[in-house]
Amino acid sequence: MKRSVLIVTIILHALLLTFVYVFQGMVFPTLRFFGLAPLLLPIASTGIAVYEGRNTGGVVGMFAGILCDVSFNEPVGIFTVLLTVTGLIVGTLADTVLTRGFASFFTCCLAVLVISALVQLFPLWIFVRLPLLPLLETAMRQTVYSLLFALPLWFFVRALGGRAQRIRQI
Repeated sequence: MKRSVLIVTIILHALLLTFVYVFQGMVFPTLRFFGLAPLLLPIASTGIAVYEGRNTGGVVGMFAGILCDVSFNEPVGIFTVLLTVTGLIVGTLADTVLTRGFASFFTCCLAVLVISALVQLFPLWIFVRLPLLPLLETAMRQTVYSLLFALPLWFFVRALGGRAQRIRQI
């Protein structure tokens, strides 16, 4: 890949992550639905992993995880590790067995959002000793609410991934 093309691709990924971060961290917390705010960065990083593969998925997952850790004030590195690993796994699956389409994207997003919700509830269950059933119900609601935003984000990550695929073929 040419150096200028690589730089443009990096800038486009950074713009997408910044856009999603602003919406996740600054817009949606003020527009809560039943007290919930959606997780958008895991959707974006998963989509990039589906459409661009393991290496890009892992790198974008790492940066998306850093942004999640910053916005949620979670224990240091939880989302960074989680989204990096899921970016690598989803990207590897996309490179080997998954088709690059909406069904694969949606299924992978569902899995990553469920894992993300469980990671968020685990400290509340273990350390704060909140009851498990209400935590699981909240995690399920947050996952469903977040999945509503998978379709709009899909158009962006598909266009970005399609652009990267076209450039690689040149």
